[in-house]
Amino acid sequence: MKTGRRTAAVATLVGALGLSALNAPTAQAADTGITVSDIVINNGKPIVVGTSKVVEPPLSFTIALPSGYSTADPSRYDAYPFLYRGGITTAADNGENFIQPGSYTCYETDSKHARCEGDLYIDPHPSQEHVDSNSDATTWKVGVSLKLWKADGGLKTGELETRSQTAQLKRAAKATANASPEPVTKGKSITVTGKLTRANWSTKDYDAYSGRTVSLQFRAKGTDTFKTVKKATTSSTGSLKATVTASVDGSYRWVYYGNSTTGVATSPADYVDVR
Repeated sequence: MKTGRRTAAVATLVGALGLSALNAPTAQAADTGITVSDIVINNGKPIVVGTSKVVEPPLSFTIALPSGYSTADPSRYDAYPFLYRGGITTAADNGENFIQPGSYTCYETDSKHARCEGDLYIDPHPSQEHVDSNSDATTWKVGVSLKLWKADGGLKTGELETRSQTAQLKRAAKATANASPEPVTKGKSITVTGKLTRANWSTKDYDAYSGRTVSLQFRAKGTDTFKTVKKATTSSTGSLKATVTASVDGSYRWVYYGNSTTGVATSPADYVDVR
């Protein structure tokens, strides 16, 4: 897995502060004195990625600068959080198992501090290799890249810092639903079928997800809430099937609540007219 990058300049200047998110971290070196804190990734929720759509989980953090540096001179420092797997230096040096920001904007709070908001950038397209193995669906560590630059633009010092925080990366899942017959006579049976599939990051396709417990939910016409009426287990082909008795008009859907490697999946609802 390689780090997500954009080819255009992505940092936004607000007031006097604009930081670049495109420079890969350097190897660990002397302490820069920069502090990055209050890191929040994807609002604390798992990051779910499919097979084609770019995912940009929100990212926010705070920067504090060391003595001798000011937010009025952003060209002299750089700091941002990132996700990594394995060793922090190895991931950064090799450009693998490493996910960095796509863009972020930093707002000065005073001459030494700034609050930054932006996103990570994950593109599952095969040419990008950002998620190229299903083993990437796991817990990722949080690291921070810190750099200070000399007045002439040369690197003065840089380092990588680890954090106790983690972020969960999950494979996206999809569900379908079909209720029949439509319409149906009150008191007769309704059969609800469907299928559960899961993103395969190696093949860039969705595969059948077997052996999963999935909830069949119903929402009566004129109400706002779906309620679970039955549960079923997916077959070897990911197929689902359940039978219920028709009582009132309403919609049926399948819901899979996910697990440690797979996101939640909710099918489109299928409406049934009961006569």
